[in-house]
Amino acid sequence: METFGKKIIRFNKGLNFKGELQNGIQVMNPFKENDEILFIIDSFYNKFYNDHKKRKLILGINPGRLGAGVTGIPFTDTKRLSEICNIKINSVSSHEPSSVFIYELIEKYGGVEKFYNDYYINSISPLGFIKKNEKGNWINCNYYDYNELFKSAEKFIITSLKKQIDFGIDTKNCIVLGKKNAKFLNIINDKEQLFDKITVLDHPRYIIQYKSKEKKKYLSEYLSKLA
Repeated sequence: METFGKKIIRFNKGLNFKGELQNGIQVMNPFKENDEILFIIDSFYNKFYNDHKKRKLILGINPGRLGAGVTGIPFTDTKRLSEICNIKINSVSSHEPSSVFIYELIEKYGGVEKFYNDYYINSISPLGFIKKNEKGNWINCNYYDYNELFKSAEKFIITSLKKQIDFGIDTKNCIVLGKKNAKFLNIINDKEQLFDKITVLDHPRYIIQYKSKEKKKYLSEYLSKLA
């Protein structure tokens, strides 16, 4: 019988977005774009999910270029991966603000072993989207930024959520990060009845970017919802 971790690894390696994309948007699939990421996800998920326990689910938006886009692990940049999870990555270095907040939260929760023993984090869309800005630089694009993108991604999102629930997810309460993100998850949940309840928290990126002086308050709010 596959462990929770083996199921995650198999899921990630099989991710493939086939929807039609417009407005110059491209899919970002870190599991096919950097061979070292396959080593990272093997190391991470076999280390923290080597069991058959049920876990609660936390959902972000979609992988960002500097977080899961580099490491393959949601809300985990290379600095946190190396210094806290003790998994080295040699091909690239990244620093991602949301990762800073999440790993402060994890420390206050009781550390990586305790947190990942209780929770599984991914994103509503497990693959990311990018497009070029006016300066010609690639930037993150959220699955809900364009109506056409959401419509194109919706089937992929629903299928991916159902597959992950089958890992052994406790569906009584799903924690979703970001109010707009929650709006779209509720649209999906109304149709598919995946979760009994959806709890909404402000997204770490929003907190770090706009509410950094109130970070302690937000950490306390997160901990109260995760308890």
